[in-house]
Amino acid sequence: MARATAREPRAETFARLFEAVHEGVYIGSLGERTATIAANPHLKLIFGYPAEAPEDQVRPFDATRFADPQARTAFLDRLANDGTLTNYLLRLRRVDGTTVWVEVTARADAAGQTGEMRIEALVRDVSERKKLEDQSRDLYHQLLQAEKLAALGQTISGVAHELNNPLATILTWAERLSQRQLDDSTRRGLETILSESERAARIVRNLLTFARKRQSTRALVDLNSVVRQTLSLRAYEQRVTNIDVIDALAAGLPQVFADPHQLQQVLLNLIINAEQAMLASDGRGTLVVRSWHDADRDAIILEINDDGPGIPEEVKTKIFDPFFTTKEVGKGTGLGLTVAYAIVQEHGGRIRLDSRPGSGASFFVELPISGTPLRVPKPPALMAALEELAGSTVLVIEDEPALAAAVTEALTDAGFVVDRAGDGEEGLQRVQMRPYDLIVCDLKMPRIDGMTFYRTLARTSAELAKRVIFVTGDVAGTDAEKFFEESKCRWLAKPFRLGDLLKTVREVLA
Repeated sequence: MARATAREPRAETFARLFEAVHEGVYIGSLGERTATIAANPHLKLIFGYPAEAPEDQVRPFDATRFADPQARTAFLDRLANDGTLTNYLLRLRRVDGTTVWVEVTARADAAGQTGEMRIEALVRDVSERKKLEDQSRDLYHQLLQAEKLAALGQTISGVAHELNNPLATILTWAERLSQRQLDDSTRRGLETILSESERAARIVRNLLTFARKRQSTRALVDLNSVVRQTLSLRAYEQRVTNIDVIDALAAGLPQVFADPHQLQQVLLNLIINAEQAMLASDGRGTLVVRSWHDADRDAIILEINDDGPGIPEEVKTKIFDPFFTTKEVGKGTGLGLTVAYAIVQEHGGRIRLDSRPGSGASFFVELPISGTPLRVPKPPALMAALEELAGSTVLVIEDEPALAAAVTEALTDAGFVVDRAGDGEEGLQRVQMRPYDLIVCDLKMPRIDGMTFYRTLARTSAELAKRVIFVTGDVAGTDAEKFFEESKCRWLAKPFRLGDLLKTVREVLA
């Protein structure tokens, strides 16, 4: 009698523990079919069963509960072979169809004649931990990507300089030859060379824009121009993937005070997202870009519209959240729209979404107008203005002989008296030998580069230092950007048109 009394409190203790433990407890048999012997309340909670659900109806290891059917086969094989499992990770489905990550620690008896195993298991919900691990892994990959981009930026900077020098030479000589009396066939060939050289130059500049980090440098910019430059980056991809682009940009818009490079980053994110949504849904699509002036709010509105599948209601509230993405693993970082949102906010604007499932999506970028620029009177005809400066002395400092020759001949044809130097050291020697009215100088050169040349010149001839025009193949995100801001020197990006060079020369000398 005493033994029975002693055992009863023990059974009650185990029963209370079974009911109160904050881990799922499952006892049953597994095989082609499952049968539940016991399931505690916390197991019901993990899988979304009502508290009053009969225990024999709680079957978390049914085939229909596995998000991946092959995972159930591997789970059962492991139990059959080893007899035990510790913290075995599974992705299962709740009663409402949503998924849950669980860790299973279990012991199984050997299979009987029916092929089923008796299993006693502890089940722990690790969904939140798995989410944090995934976010940490995504952040780690983002840091790796940032390091790769930094290294890529340094590589592109050097490559751009090497490409821009021959491009500048090709462009300059082609432009000079096109000014001569030519037959129609030769003229068409030169026009092709000019247009393709400019296309190559735009590609190099765009690579520099997106591969280099930049400090925010704002100015009054034409938003439509920024949009069209960004679309040109995607022109080839859109053509080969059957994406049609409709330009509905309003003419005569006021300029906005913004960093054009950051705006390009915003637009590129929106455009690529729209393209991917359309291609994933229909394999083709139509992208519409619209802009207009909202006079009541003193703002410029830009709309990026696609005819893709639209964005579900439950996603709209998360679309700008960091690391949120609807794309497959490895296909998206979840940071593109977050960065776009931050950039637009920094510009005093806002970005918003309008979408209905099945009816496409529109992102609206709203930017305030910070004053209207004054109308600049048209300058007199360039060649007439240059005639007034005929006889002025110019020193061309350029280490690329072919480019130096083209620039020298163009300036000579315009009536200037021109000398050449192969680097900054020779340039300083020539400045000591005779006076010059203006200097055209490359930035990157052997021995003494352009920045060192300028600083030396500024100490010995401050007035002449004010009339230096630099030419360079790489500015964005480099020390050159800071140098130009501090020195206030005029500069041209390689490759440049001769007309732009002559115009700059006239403005500096005037």
